[in-house]
Amino acid sequence: MEWYDYYLFGLAAALVFNRLYFTTLDPRAASLAAFATFGVGFVARPLGAVLFGSIGDRVGRRPALILSVALIGVATACMGVLPDFTAIGIAAPVFLVLLRLVQGVAVGGEWSGAMTIAVEHAPPEHRSRLASLVQLSSPVATLLSSGAFTLVLMLPPESFDAWGWRLPFLAALPMLGVAVFMRIRIDESPEFREVAREGARTRVPFAAVFRRAPGRLGIAILISMLGVGGFYFMNTFLVNFGANERGFDRQLMVNATLVAAVVQAGVTLWSGRLAERFGPGRVTLWGGLATAVVAFPVFWLVDSQQPAAAVLAVCLGLSAVILAYGTAGSALAGLFPTELRYSGVSLGYNLAAVVGGFLPLAAQASLGASGGASWGPAALFALFGLATALGGALAHRVSRSPDA
Repeated sequence: MEWYDYYLFGLAAALVFNRLYFTTLDPRAASLAAFATFGVGFVARPLGAVLFGSIGDRVGRRPALILSVALIGVATACMGVLPDFTAIGIAAPVFLVLLRLVQGVAVGGEWSGAMTIAVEHAPPEHRSRLASLVQLSSPVATLLSSGAFTLVLMLPPESFDAWGWRLPFLAALPMLGVAVFMRIRIDESPEFREVAREGARTRVPFAAVFRRAPGRLGIAILISMLGVGGFYFMNTFLVNFGANERGFDRQLMVNATLVAAVVQAGVTLWSGRLAERFGPGRVTLWGGLATAVVAFPVFWLVDSQQPAAAVLAVCLGLSAVILAYGTAGSALAGLFPTELRYSGVSLGYNLAAVVGGFLPLAAQASLGASGGASWGPAALFALFGLATALGGALAHRVSRSPDA
């Protein structure tokens, strides 16, 4: 549910917010403004990492997860009733930014908490495989969010703009009830209970991460660059690029993300199995290199302006990203001791998000510099792949040398 809420904003930034909340700008500038608003949520994520990491490492994994999902559900539902620019003027984008900030704070503790509690419940020999199951929340959320937009895009354009796009956001409320019920029933992590019983909890966990494990935090940031930036690059920027720059129908580009989500689920499970055999750091390395290799072909396919090629492009690019992302959770969790794990994973993942979240904005800006040519966004995509490949190589080395 958390990713469903977060992904909705990405799709709406590409298809709705640029037209209804930034209406005084020309189309390309409006897309830049919408993607900047999208990126604002990532700036707030380190704050969420500090807040929820402290709760998770001091109070418990379960309370942090209950609070994070409640916060994002309420913020997303409020977006569904937010008046647009024609109704309240400049207040509309201002409130949109504020709600996006709340989303960012909530997500700052969500993924890391879910991954931490899953890893700590798993047998050591199956941690990579079971950690990849947490990553299935991403394609499932993509199917739900893209599927919701696919349905409302069937409405007449005037109905879609007036109220149809709001329905997927309002669906967050009933989903919130289910999510909170499920999380209340989760058992606390046995490893956290052991740390609490021994009195080994750290007073200020996030500060201890910087003091005791700065090198490992740097590796965690590199590992997370592609999973954060690359995913939104494909599901947000490429949707906008295909629809607004290359003339594809909006429905086709959204449908492409649905097809890619099915492929993503398979690659996610495969990456977990590979990580059990070869190590999560090594598989992360492979995923980063694969992304760098396919970055330019992805855009060549979209530039061909053939519908089937556009769908293939989204599937190809997202598969490479997910090869790295699918095993990122176990790679990150293995970098930090139990008493710092929630904070360490949160900080690494969400500091990377500050950069990665603005990748769609940077890619959109690069189109202006290149006169609309696709080489700029492709180069940025490849660069993020190489950064994560380096992180994977370093994580593999650290895992083989625990004292490094």
